[in-house]
Amino acid sequence: MLLQDRVCLITGANRGIGQATAQRFVDEGALVYANARRAGSLDALVEKNKEGQIIPLYFDVTNTQTLKAAFLRIRKEQGRLDVLVNNAGIMKDALIGMISSELVREVFRINVFATLEALQFAAGIMRRQKSGSIINFSSIVGVEGSVGQSVYAASKGAVIALTRSTAKELAPQGIRVNAVAPGFIDTALFHSIGEMRVASVSKDVGMGRLGTPEDVAGVCAFLASDLAGYVTGQIIGIDGSARL
Repeated sequence: MLLQDRVCLITGANRGIGQATAQRFVDEGALVYANARRAGSLDALVEKNKEGQIIPLYFDVTNTQTLKAAFLRIRKEQGRLDVLVNNAGIMKDALIGMISSELVREVFRINVFATLEALQFAAGIMRRQKSGSIINFSSIVGVEGSVGQSVYAASKGAVIALTRSTAKELAPQGIRVNAVAPGFIDTALFHSIGEMRVASVSKDVGMGRLGTPEDVAGVCAFLASDLAGYVTGQIIGIDGSARL
């Protein structure tokens, strides 16, 4: 029960890594406010956890007003926020020469701007309690780069810079900020690159298998817990020794 009685918010919790992280946090004793954009998409997760440890919040993370309202609701209902997991994200690829300004704005709006806004709202609550853990989502692509993924890589690289800078700024208030950088994880998002490419890149994983959402969720649980009480400003790869 690493997260007993912790109040957590996880964005993009209706599938894949976000869903696995929400379930792991509940299993570790947390109360989880789970976010998704599409109404009803969290029903299965809520039904699985009938004790009420999952509270669904439906809103678009790129909408500042609804995002702010979610944090205000959590503060009103619980009086605190112990963990924010900035998981919601998008991956869209384009080769140099084919990158449109609309694509850049869309990817950065979700992957970077929404992450920063959520972080600021969370920090506003966590400063009052002088504690908290914020976990941002980068990617192995943001660390290593990848052909045809310049925009996605740039957005996830920005998350790394954001994480390191905010960790320094918020450390005096007892707030830890870290990021995870997953590699090839067996999710619908990863499979969206096409099954031929999935098969190709999967051969470049040193451990011989794709990662699972649960692999990532376990690291998030560690970063959210007191076991990581002296860990901040770190970018933790979860990639099974993958090569790009």
